[in-house]
Amino acid sequence: MKKHFVINLFLILLITYSCIGQNDSKFSINGKTKDLDNGTILLLQNPLSNKFIDSVKVTENTFVLNTQLTDFPAQLILWRDSSTAKILWVENKNMTFDSSTSSFDNAVITGSITDSLATSLKNKFKELKSYEEIVLYELEFIKNNPNNILSAHNLSIMAKVFGQEESSKLFNKFSIQNKQSEYGKMVSDFLDLQISKTPQIGEKYIDFSMDNEKGEPKKLSEINAKYILIEFWASWCIPCREENPELIRVYNKFKTSDFEIFAVSLDENKENWIKAIEKDNLNWKHVSDLKGRNNKASLIYAVNSIPDNILIDKNGVIIARNLRSDKLDKFLSESLLSKTNTIKITDSGKHVRISDSIIWKDEKGNILTNLEAKELLKSGNYIPDFDEKKNIGVLKKRI
Repeated sequence: MKKHFVINLFLILLITYSCIGQNDSKFSINGKTKDLDNGTILLLQNPLSNKFIDSVKVTENTFVLNTQLTDFPAQLILWRDSSTAKILWVENKNMTFDSSTSSFDNAVITGSITDSLATSLKNKFKELKSYEEIVLYELEFIKNNPNNILSAHNLSIMAKVFGQEESSKLFNKFSIQNKQSEYGKMVSDFLDLQISKTPQIGEKYIDFSMDNEKGEPKKLSEINAKYILIEFWASWCIPCREENPELIRVYNKFKTSDFEIFAVSLDENKENWIKAIEKDNLNWKHVSDLKGRNNKASLIYAVNSIPDNILIDKNGVIIARNLRSDKLDKFLSESLLSKTNTIKITDSGKHVRISDSIIWKDEKGNILTNLEAKELLKSGNYIPDFDEKKNIGVLKKRI
């Protein structure tokens, strides 16, 4: 009953929204902040183009934005600094931004029905108990709101989770406007891939080919290494660029130990991509199809934000995802440098071999490093249960 009530509330909001005119090409935001120095510059970014489209100076913890756009509603990002931002859906009307009693990224937005709807949806997700419930609720929302831009946006992210068949059904019910939106084009590109589902940890990778900086086609399968890291990044991605020095350190440490990086850029501008490679001294393999967020590999591997990465072993099995700096270093140290691959189970005296490629999990499905698996086995409190087909070992606690 509660679920139907919330969906009905969404529908009421959508009906109200459809009655509002959208003739102007400008929106305005009157903002209140706290603890920001006079002269602090806020940057407004369009995540679809990855370009900054406006900026404003904060005075006495207030600011006013008056910005031209061609399409509404639109999702934008207001950056306070390189690590703090507020995502908001703007409409062509007067809006307010208030973080005077909250953190900047939790600012209260008024004046945009689309933003209110997105916030309600986000809050609903927080109430749900499991990821599976969130996926089902998201699917139900998109199914019941085929004409709303949020459905197009959300499907562009969730299509890789729903799979091709279900995503195709949802997409076919979309309005012409939603199908032709940038989000609709992302969904369409994903459907064109004709893959059954996004490969997960414990499953074989899906091969792809793209051009390198010289315009030469390069395949993932052409790389011969014990471990291959597919690193998703872009020249415009601030967190990616900040992460690069640490990634260089890890690469230099393990490149002679059968480790390679295959970097996939979500850039659209080739010149910016090449300049970033040179400026950051990224001496590993690089490819890009220069399609930005519609990058083929990012669609295959359901990359919704960057930086992101996928670690593949010599057997072509995905063994980890989103290993940043210290975690990547620790994982490779244990896998490439560790010489102890056999462990004795305390009470039985049985020896268990810790394979370089095996994926260890606890009973809740959390990924364990080889070192963590060894320590748990040594304790005598856990028993290994192997799925040879998927090359996964689950450590189950003794009863």
